[in-house]
Amino acid sequence: MSAIGSTSLPSKRRARLPLIGLALAVSLAMSAPFVARAQDAAGEDLAGFGTERRAPTVAAHHMVAASDPLAAEAGLAVLRAGGSAIDAAVAVQAMLTLTEPESSGIGGSSFIVYFEKSTGRVSTYDGRETAPAADGENLFLDSSGKPLPAAERFTGGRSVGVPGTLRALELAHRTHGTRPWATLFDAAIARAQSGFPVSRRLADSIRRDRYLPQFGPAKGYFFDADGQPLAAGATLKNPALADTLKTIAAKGADAFYKGPIAADIVRAVRDAPNPGTMTIDDLTHYQAKERAPVCGAYRVWRVCGMGPPSSGAIGTIATLGMLERFDMAALPPLGLDAVHLLAEAGRLAHADRIHYVADSDFIAVPTDALIAPDYLALRSALIDPVRDIGTVEPGDPVHKRADAGVPMGDDAELAGTAHMSIVDDAGNALAMTTSVGLAFGSRIFVHGFLLTDQLSDFSVRPKENGIENPNRVDGGKRPRSSMAPTLVFDHDGNFAAAAGSPGGNLIVGFVSEVLVAMLDWGMDPQRAAGLPHVINLNGDTRLERGTALESMAGDLKARGHTVRVQPLASGTQAILVRDGKLLGGADPRREGVAIGD
Repeated sequence: MSAIGSTSLPSKRRARLPLIGLALAVSLAMSAPFVARAQDAAGEDLAGFGTERRAPTVAAHHMVAASDPLAAEAGLAVLRAGGSAIDAAVAVQAMLTLTEPESSGIGGSSFIVYFEKSTGRVSTYDGRETAPAADGENLFLDSSGKPLPAAERFTGGRSVGVPGTLRALELAHRTHGTRPWATLFDAAIARAQSGFPVSRRLADSIRRDRYLPQFGPAKGYFFDADGQPLAAGATLKNPALADTLKTIAAKGADAFYKGPIAADIVRAVRDAPNPGTMTIDDLTHYQAKERAPVCGAYRVWRVCGMGPPSSGAIGTIATLGMLERFDMAALPPLGLDAVHLLAEAGRLAHADRIHYVADSDFIAVPTDALIAPDYLALRSALIDPVRDIGTVEPGDPVHKRADAGVPMGDDAELAGTAHMSIVDDAGNALAMTTSVGLAFGSRIFVHGFLLTDQLSDFSVRPKENGIENPNRVDGGKRPRSSMAPTLVFDHDGNFAAAAGSPGGNLIVGFVSEVLVAMLDWGMDPQRAAGLPHVINLNGDTRLERGTALESMAGDLKARGHTVRVQPLASGTQAILVRDGKLLGGADPRREGVAIGD
């Protein structure tokens, strides 16, 4: 275990663990099974998921937590062969493109947060898609200046940005890879050729999606010869993807961004319903970027994640920073007080990140100011421990900015996303969140994979209250994201945890809750990943339908909350180091697993 180290909860944390024994017992009674049929915002059926309680996976050397079992197995095989965490991530993503196409793939975008044990360095890689150069701020408005119907914004060519996942993986692999790039696609190629059993979640997603039948190539792949959606258990082969991955394995990411594959992507985007403006030049000139990590303190830990164009790390660190003045460890996990505080801190963090964060290559984002301890202390002082504060205005971290106090519209981000957390033999750790946008993305299927629809994560209206929206569309710009791949370190700088989740603009709330559960309440990652959810996006306090939190609605209303009960479909994949061992957890709402040796 020397490669990973003997990191456990810091001594201050261990001293407080006995205080929460009774609270932990209370929390164990709270995770009631999910309702028989719940459905998330992306139309993904949750029936049957989250009904079992599993022990965490325990490993001594390496671990993969991913949203699909075949993908996790592909990553584990790479780790067993001596590969690094980024090597394993390439294998996981290649397999996810095949087995979980509704969530992510090489036609989408990703953010990678990577810890290199030998140097102690945290690196982040931005593989977010970019708008084609010809796109402008009125992309999603009709001729009269009104927003286009949702179907025209979320499906077809208009919504497709230049995919960034392969470039980001390649960029990170150049620095951190130990296995040859060409070998990392073998498992996905073999499965694409021989076929894989359609999972229950994929089958339900196909059945429920009303747009897939309108796109010929996608319908031909996801529906049988009689025009019926593929059933769970059906064997699905994808020889086109096998050929694509063989080419990428042999020639690198250039094979995707140049040549015949790129030409066919452009043709598909421009010929699709709601056609887009993408050109070969847009693909050829795309660059993934290594950016500085965003890190902040939470009690005795250091929390690091992805900076702009993601608002995920800013939102997560801000949420935790505003909770720091409260003794969360002494509160019953997800008891009334804890739920109230999570909602209030989430409300304040959301107001700021929506107002200030967008692509930092196009606007100045006050990242450091938004997570500065003094600023977060001022924001936290607005929280009443027993009373909801209601809708809040964004703060003014940069002091008298002209548009401070003018809230921006909150465009819903799309929820078809996946996350993986990986630790290798050398103690390197990775958190990667990857997405095609809404379930099945744009529905454009080319060369065996789906193209993203995440340009719809841009704000529809270029101005709000007379102020230019920082997340407005512009050629070459990356849309704001809530994806929050997160790594946590103890007070000595040792790796302590990795976490992340799908969920669109709910991601920050999901990740913040699982971190509080592990760091404050002492929960293992499996227990933390399965907790019922509470979310506040500076409006209603949302409680997860079908869980024990529903019974708290009345008490929260008595505190002034406007309560909404709804499905809250996360997909957390988390790894925690405790007493020299790796503990892994996979969200029971989805089909993922944590596996290791």
